[in-house]
Amino acid sequence: MYSERFQQFIEMWRKDFAIERSMNEKVCVDRDGNPIPWYTYPAIEYLSQFDYSNKNIFEFGTGYSSMYWSKRAKTVTSVEDKPEWYEKFSREFHADNWQMIYCDEKQGYEDVIQKNKQKYDVIIIDGKRRAECAQNAVKALAEGGMIILDDSDRINTSLEYFNAVKILREADLLQVDFYGFCPMNNYTKTTSVFFSRSFAFKSLYEVQPINGLGNIWSMSRKERKAFFHKQDYPLKEEDM
Repeated sequence: MYSERFQQFIEMWRKDFAIERSMNEKVCVDRDGNPIPWYTYPAIEYLSQFDYSNKNIFEFGTGYSSMYWSKRAKTVTSVEDKPEWYEKFSREFHADNWQMIYCDEKQGYEDVIQKNKQKYDVIIIDGKRRAECAQNAVKALAEGGMIILDDSDRINTSLEYFNAVKILREADLLQVDFYGFCPMNNYTKTTSVFFSRSFAFKSLYEVQPINGLGNIWSMSRKERKAFFHKQDYPLKEEDM
């Protein structure tokens, strides 16, 4: 038998993170059905605090993240090398501020960002040849911007990821690693964000950090009391 507290924990993951739907339906969505990236939940929550309305974004790799970013950014450019993914998102998703570029094996996937001849405020490396993509991302990064490297924990088993992280760190970017669970998976991974030292994106909120998903301090005082009274430890006044 599961304890009541553990059942509450499972219900929080089902409701607030929509993890059951994400796993069963193989979709990256939040509790309201909105698309989210296939990053770790801590990374998603952190990144979602910022205002991207005047930011230009480039993605190595297309997916639910393209939908997520297009709802927030000024422009989004994605490069995709898998025909099935290109066809899927060409068919299922359209946005005036989003451009998807198809690039097959022979066309220089990692070089597309250089051909555009512009700087990007956010660059996401989440496709193939990540070391080469990292090298070109550094050259195309706008002042004060950031580079997101997903699945960065693969550095422990992959020379490609080792080199990608090495390139980004040698570019004098600040590395912050977000460990945790992510949509669709039943195991943890890491999403790393590499910040320019002049990073100063504005928050969408008056305070930072905001209350995350499942956070009891986002509840009213009455709701917190009810929550604590269900637990198997004494409720203290300072906890309310």
